[in-house]
This record gives sequence, structure tokens and C-alpha cells, in this order.
Amino acid sequence: MSEQDIKQEVREFYDAVGWSQVGEGLYQNARYEDLRPVAREYIHNCHLRVLRHLPARGQYLLDAGCGPIQYPEYLEYSKGYQKRVCADISITALKEARARIGDHGLFVVADIAHLPFKAEAFDGLVTLHTIHHLPPQDHVPAYLGLHRVLAAGGRGVVVNGWGQPLLGRILEAPIRVRKWLRARKRQQQGEDLPRRLAENTGTHIEKYNAGWLLRKLRPHMGIELFVWRSVSVAVLRLYIHAHLGGRALLKGLYWLEERLPGLLGRIGQYPLLVIKK
Repeated sequence: MSEQDIKQEVREFYDAVGWSQVGEGLYQNARYEDLRPVAREYIHNCHLRVLRHLPARGQYLLDAGCGPIQYPEYLEYSKGYQKRVCADISITALKEARARIGDHGLFVVADIAHLPFKAEAFDGLVTLHTIHHLPPQDHVPAYLGLHRVLAAGGRGVVVNGWGQPLLGRILEAPIRVRKWLRARKRQQQGEDLPRRLAENTGTHIEKYNAGWLLRKLRPHMGIELFVWRSVSVAVLRLYIHAHLGGRALLKGLYWLEERLPGLLGRIGQYPLLVIKK
């Protein structure tokens, strides 16, 4: 699939599916987050980690790949800024973001790998779960572009996912076994597996590991690695349940992430990368 085809697929998915509301303020994309009451405090605290690394105030905050700014914590990131510049490839996302923040926002249709902004235009920036949708050849240019538009003394936060991180491989082993058993059963029943898999595919995802990304970026920019969240939604749904002490387990996990942010940012599911200039 060509670079143009991948971006067209991503745009069409989020315009037609990903940012379609399935309830008031709830988007189809929310299936990729754990919104159960048992996980609410943990998810809330992880979302707020971004604030620690952004400048508290400034003129413009860039939200690259803004989506609809779907979670209340996301609104906090730009409270100290005159304007939040929302850039997204999806028109639907920008319409939803405008409905949420109104005059506080400026809204731009843009490809995160080719940002149409002048150098050093932003005092701070965030991009959440966006770069992994880009074609492989655009990942490093996207980071370089974010660094280019960041003002001297500014900071930016990138949250993305690693591909097959160590902690995920360990904790998701039961999920892989279950999937293998289900696939085997379907095969024995003569079910059309390729068709079923195609029906359940979302959109393009490309992820790497910490070592590869840091080697590519450190010659070009100041960058630090922390943890945003160390486990995937699949792991949370497998192990965390209210009647089995789920809240206590998540308090313990959050405590561990706070004390080992670099390690769990490297081996966990979702790193928080801080770009400095």
C-alpha cells in the first residue's frame, strides 16, 4: 500500500467510523480505552501525566492529530494558552473539536508528517496516539517536524505505543493463547478466517520499539522517555475487575510507574516522549 493510500484509509476511517459518536460525548474510538468505573481513577491519572511536561502557559499549543479532544483531561492541556491549534487529517475530528472548545481553538486540516506551520510557532505541543497511523517512512520526519515548529525553550509531549513491548508480551500471553484456540476452532469448522479478520480490521497501525526510535531521534533533538501507561486496554480488561481488588491493583501499578517511569516507559505499552528545544 502506498503512502497516499495509507493516509486516505486513515482519513476515511476516522471521518466515517472512528470519530462517529455512539452516545453523547462517546465515540466509536472509545473501544480502544478502558472506560469501566474500576479503571476510571487510573486512566484519569495517566491522562494527566501529560501536564507535567508541558509549559504551563503560552500563546499557542499545537494539538497534532487532535481528534475530537474526547476526554475531559485533554481539555486541561491548553488552559494556560491563548489558543489551542488543532491539526488533524479528519474533517469529522476537527468539527467535533470545534464543538468542544469553540473560540479557544484554531482548526487546521493537516498531515502530521508535513505540518504547514512556520518554525518555532508553538510554545508547547501534544500529539496523542497519532504517529503510529503514519506510513513507516513518515515516522521520523513527523518527529523532526514537531521539533521544527516548537519554539526555543518549548516542550512537546508525544504519546504513542510500542510494538510488542516486553511487559505486553508477558501479560498478554493468555490473550494470544485464547486467540490461537479460537482461530483453530474456526479453522476446524471451515470458517473463512481471512474474511472475518478483514471485517474486524480498523485502520493502518505501524509501531516500533524504544531502542530504534531513540537511536533515530537523539542525534537531532533533546528527547526524554517516561511512562504514560504501562499496560494495554486488553491487559486491563483481562486482569482488572472490581470484585477482584481491581482498584487496589491499579493503585499499585500507578505507584510502580511513578517510581520507575523510564523503565516502564521503555518496556511498557505506552511511552510518553518529551521533546525539548
